Amino acid sequence: MQVDPRTPVLVGVGQFTERLGDPDYQGISAVELATRATQAALADTGTSAADVAAAIEVFVGLRQFEICTPFADPPLGASDNYLRSVARRIGADPARAVLEPIGGNGPQKVMTEFAGAIAAGDIEVALIVGSEPGSTAKYFADRARASEATGEKFDKPDFTEHVGGQLEDRGYGFEQYMSEYTAGHGLTGAPVQYGLLDNARRARLGLGVADYRREMAELFAPFSKVAAKNPFSSSPVERSVGEIVMVTDENRLICDPYPRLLVARDTVNQGAAALVMSVAAATRLGVPEEKWVYLRGHADQTEQDLLDRTDVSVSISAKQAVAEALRVAGIGIDDVATFDLYSCFPFPVFAVCDEFGLTHDDPRGLTLTGGLPYFGGPGNSYSLHGIAETVAAMRDKPGAYGLVGANGGVMSKYSVGVYSTEPSDWAPDRSKELQAQIAAQPKVAVTRNAEGRGTIETYSVRYDWPETTGVIIGRLDADQSRFMALTTDPDLMAVMTEGDPLGAAIAVTNDGKTNTATLA
Repeated sequence: MQVDPRTPVLVGVGQFTERLGDPDYQGISAVELATRATQAALADTGTSAADVAAAIEVFVGLRQFEICTPFADPPLGASDNYLRSVARRIGADPARAVLEPIGGNGPQKVMTEFAGAIAAGDIEVALIVGSEPGSTAKYFADRARASEATGEKFDKPDFTEHVGGQLEDRGYGFEQYMSEYTAGHGLTGAPVQYGLLDNARRARLGLGVADYRREMAELFAPFSKVAAKNPFSSSPVERSVGEIVMVTDENRLICDPYPRLLVARDTVNQGAAALVMSVAAATRLGVPEEKWVYLRGHADQTEQDLLDRTDVSVSISAKQAVAEALRVAGIGIDDVATFDLYSCFPFPVFAVCDEFGLTHDDPRGLTLTGGLPYFGGPGNSYSLHGIAETVAAMRDKPGAYGLVGANGGVMSKYSVGVYSTEPSDWAPDRSKELQAQIAAQPKVAVTRNAEGRGTIETYSVRYDWPETTGVIIGRLDADQSRFMALTTDPDLMAVMTEGDPLGAAIAVTNDGKTNTATLA
């Protein structure tokens, strides 16, 4: 089939991983991780790496954890222009460098954005790149502590670079995912945030604590099997359902309902890159057609704020984004050959499975990487690895379709891509129109300073704080408005850690800033 020469195609993908503890481990920087992934993507095109590098007009970067807030400098220093540091190392000089805000939906979001720019004729070649040096930070922090204890000196690296140049910094974006109110009530990390969602789903399904933990383990055990065989995995170890369920010193509880083996692994050193260009540019640069993979379907949706949602146990944004991407591709869920569903915790996977009738033992599998707890959770750039794996899988299965689901925030944003070697002209999506349907959803009234009796709607327990603390979303008996509360009350904590507090009666007081709950 002849397609419009402006049609975007992915022509090169690359990944790089170094594992803490491996004999050749170096502890390299975010820039070096990204550079190695980019070099792999250039080589993957099957044509001149130098020519392709010189043709890149836009470098798009996913923000690392160490530069996700303005409150602290990276402990080992960093480049003042991450993207141009990578560009300099590969002999590129892009006209534009773009740094995306935080959010795990980012890789697919920017893939759709810049593929669309190519289809519109605005640009011809773009590189999307991301990396996360979490294990480097841990490695040198551990060495620093050991040095203080023994008095031995060691050379700490300095990754500071001053390269300057144009940079379109789109901001941090964390304000989209939390507020002073939610942060003040314990929602300062992903495990506790998603714990609220998974426990809300458990309430909807009417499952007990033990049964739901087994269901989560049955979902994720097959992910670990994939990770065990993936050469880019940060933890290539197959885990059984029993291992994931059993709480031990190694598999300690992080935040209810998650032991460690159900939580995204963020202490990783991983990088990924993807090259997308027009058919005309691919032809001109000599990229073989067997390398071309088309973005056949795409959609982006944004959920209501967490406390506004009528039902926090479902994701309207994920449902609508998946359905729209499939519609654009002209296929149904049964036509998808491979999936890589965002899996920082079980809930994002369940959210899609519940809506589209997928099960944990679907013979197609639900991940190509192995998932964030086992393959690794390289910050905002995880789904770029999912895209890379999907591109490789589609080349191996010409004419098949692969779906990538990318999630950001507290199920706040969901972006979907459907990929195939089957050629087709670029087709627009209806994301803006569909977004209006989410905007029109009813909202739950929230009482910030709660007082009186109420019930627990959903909850989590923070075992990662110095004092084990309960985090509650509840409803006031007086008007059914929603509130948040914290608790260390011994009687209530006994129910929250040893029993099942869903629907439990509580009493709430406030000090003008924070709500506190006790067992009623």
